[in-house]
Amino acid sequence: MKVMIDLCVIPLGVGVSVSEYVTACQRVLEEAGLEHQLHAYGTNIEGDWDEVMSAVKRCHEVVHEMGAPRVSSSMRLGTRTDREQTIQDKIQSVETKLSAD
Repeated sequence: MKVMIDLCVIPLGVGVSVSEYVTACQRVLEEAGLEHQLHAYGTNIEGDWDEVMSAVKRCHEVVHEMGAPRVSSSMRLGTRTDREQTIQDKIQSVETKLSAD
């Protein structure tokens, strides 16, 4: 099953700046070969359910390996069975409607 998620990984106990941890998670997603799009407060990811969830687990492992004693993540996820849809499809749909105004 394909899934699209919005993932926010929050390392705790590491100070205020978390960009190095975000960078590490982005590398995990790249290595997993998953389509993803970074935004200001998280990352949109699409792919096979098991591959995406495996990458989320790996992000937690990597952030712990970097020294974070706690990691909290929030996810919003969605699946469709009626048709294939990508992150870009969803964005394009809204942009098309905006340009029609």
